[in-house]
This record gives sequence, structure tokens and C-alpha cells, in this order.
Amino acid sequence: MFHPASRLKNKSTRIGLGVYATAFIPTGTITYIRDQLEIVIDDAQYARLPVSLQGPVERYAYVDEAGCRVLSWDLGKYVNHCCFPNTMTTGFGFEIAIQDILPGEEITDEYGLFNLESPMSLSCSKPGCRGVVSTSDLDQYYPQWDQQVKAALTRLKEVDQPLWDLVDANLEKRIQDFFADPEQHYPSLQQVKRR
Repeated sequence: MFHPASRLKNKSTRIGLGVYATAFIPTGTITYIRDQLEIVIDDAQYARLPVSLQGPVERYAYVDEAGCRVLSWDLGKYVNHCCFPNTMTTGFGFEIAIQDILPGEEITDEYGLFNLESPMSLSCSKPGCRGVVSTSDLDQYYPQWDQQVKAALTRLKEVDQPLWDLVDANLEKRIQDFFADPEQHYPSLQQVKRR
């Protein structure tokens, strides 16, 4: 489920839709968490889909660490990539704001964490844009991304969490362990890599 303080709007005719904040979302806020309504498609199910459905799955789903394609039922599928995103996935299985997001600002993500099967050309438009999301980006950038995510996670308990009711007991225990000993219990982003 995607953060409720967000809305879909047309970004441009070239890029299409994007997700924008409707209220201030502070660093450390869970912005997306996988829930029971997500459609999870394994390789065998994907292979049985008609080609007309495979295209939308490729466009809107991400690949998790188990190799399943996860298709969000809500705004999550419309979040665009940015080489300098304001949200990022965590080794805990949710997305987190890695910087403050202002009302009206586009909510963006790092596609290099999504287990792409082939390179993807970018339309990031930010200075320093990589131009392409590569299948090796996770291996190359995870130390830098881990630092950003870890810093944001330390703020998790300080900010309002509208999606907290989707955190199950097992995940809550893992988060408590992280706060008790961040060095020992931080799940590096290497764990989100497809096995």
C-alpha cells in the first residue's frame, strides 16, 4: 500500500503519470509497504500470461528477491525513477522517505533496486543522471544506498507512520532488533537482490 498523502497526476506527455505528495512526508516515513492486495506473479505464472498482459506486468511490476513480479494495486506502480530519489526500498521490505518530501513534490524511487532483467534508459532530467539503470547498479551502489536508508531508518520512530498497521509482528520484531543494535541487525540492500 502506498502512503495516503499522495496523488496521481500527469507529469508530462513524454513520461506520463507520476505520484506527488499532498502533504509533508518527513524523512523516515514508510511510503510503501507490500500488503495482501498486491499481485505476486512467479516465473511460471508470468510465462502463462498472454503477451497482452505481460507488457503491463513488465511496465508496472518490480521483481522481488525471490524473483517474483509484484504488481501494486494502488499508486505504487506509478512511482517514477530518479537517480537522486526521495524514497528507497529497505531490506525490511518497505519503502522509506530518505529525505523530507514537500507537498506538491514528486515522490521518486531508485529503480536500480528492482532487479531489472535488462538495462533501462532514463528520463530522470536531474544533473548527474546516470542515463541508464543497469542490472549491475545494485552491486555498484549498494554501499551508498545503504547509508541513505540506514540514516532514514533511525528516524522511523520519530515520525507519524500512517502505514504502520500493515507492519506484521515478525517485521516489527526485526525493526525492534535494528533499533537495539543497528550494526548487527541492519538488513543490507544486497538482500533485495534476486536470488
